[in-house]
Amino acid sequence: MNRCAIFDLDGTLVDSPRGIVTTFAAVFAQLDLRTADSATIRATIGLPLPAAFAKVLGTSEDEPVVTACVELYQATFRKIVLPMATQLVFPGVYDGLQSLRDDGFRLAVATSKYIGNAEALLTAAGLREEFSVVVGADQVSKPKPDPESGLLVLRRLGVSPRNAVMVGDTTHDINMAHGAGMASIAVTYGVHGVDQLLSANPTWLVDSFAGVVAAVRECT
Repeated sequence: MNRCAIFDLDGTLVDSPRGIVTTFAAVFAQLDLRTADSATIRATIGLPLPAAFAKVLGTSEDEPVVTACVELYQATFRKIVLPMATQLVFPGVYDGLQSLRDDGFRLAVATSKYIGNAEALLTAAGLREEFSVVVGADQVSKPKPDPESGLLVLRRLGVSPRNAVMVGDTTHDINMAHGAGMASIAVTYGVHGVDQLLSANPTWLVDSFAGVVAAVRECT
């Protein structure tokens, strides 16, 4: 029986939210745009970049300023975050992923990052080889919280939803899991708080990556 654990990236495997906030601020400064406070930026983490910038700027995704922000973000993120990637991996992730692989789980990533940035971050963090499949927001027509990303992972791995679980730190991850018919594990150490996560009715709520590993084994 094939069993699969699908992971979000930012705020679940890697503490990249603080780097994301810094990158947003750098983009705004380079484009002479008024910056936003960190709480406003953090609230958009888990959304695809165009949606995130549009929300922060209070405009629509098809505005030229959003396109300019997204393009500049790509290069700026790589300069700011990638050099520190290994320092940003959450405690327990390296050993936990290896343990799940040893138990026969297929591992994958479904992220709101564009695939290029996701691959670069996973590689820089020393995590890429742990995952059989990585799906980015620009590889689907409807990113999270739509279930398309999760369903694409399952098709590529040949795993049924009942034998899969989604792990993430936002309601976008949990809602994607619901839509795809998967169990879900919400982690409390990322972007969304406990009350917000509980509002999405995850199968499990855990506060550490060790808790993730234990819940994955029980869920599937």
